[in-house]
Amino acid sequence: MPRAVIDGDHVRITGVRNFDYRSKDDFTVRYEQREVQLAHLTALDFYVSYWSEGPVGHTFLSFIFDNASPLSISIETRPEVGQGFDPIASLFKQFELIYVVGEERDLVGVRTNHRRETVYLYRLNTSADDARRLLLIYLARINELADRPEFYHLLTNSCTINIVRYANAAGREGRFDIRHLLNGLIDSYLYHSGRVDTTLPYEELRRRSLINEAAEAADGAPDFSQRIRASLPTMPH
Repeated sequence: MPRAVIDGDHVRITGVRNFDYRSKDDFTVRYEQREVQLAHLTALDFYVSYWSEGPVGHTFLSFIFDNASPLSISIETRPEVGQGFDPIASLFKQFELIYVVGEERDLVGVRTNHRRETVYLYRLNTSADDARRLLLIYLARINELADRPEFYHLLTNSCTINIVRYANAAGREGRFDIRHLLNGLIDSYLYHSGRVDTTLPYEELRRRSLINEAAEAADGAPDFSQRIRASLPTMPH
């Protein structure tokens, strides 16, 4: 499990995942230590990943630094060996809640290139100060879970519900929206509430935010994060 030590502007995180994948079931396990500075956290990116197109997907964030690679944090279930995710079972304390902290080459690449999920990437209209506040909230939760495990719950303790909860704590204004639960529709919510760039029509933004082709071309590359963003319409180039 990851842990974070925060010393003023300096953050040291242990248990950062950076696996090398040959297939979704064949990989080299590697956990690393990352050190980042809050003053260099400049932006926040939002991922929506689909096992199959529809109203339910998986969402996670990457914290963007101007002097280091992005830091991804994905709120997930921790199934037992041989156990798959079951949304009904998740309502009855069947899965432990974990926060996976890792490199995008791992957390994004395993989804696009090995699990064959459909993945979209958006830059959020978030100030650097709000992004820093959000990261500190995440890190506090990561340390809490390392000390006291909790159960995942599809309706109250899931990936998107927790992202919204922490965004509220970091200063987000807005009401609950059904798309927080039907999180496969969350990019529509982000667009129509002005939380992503709205200069393009929604359908065009979504079409151009699909990163699978770029991620497959960049598989395992050290500049994976730059390459998946190179042609995105909402990223500064």
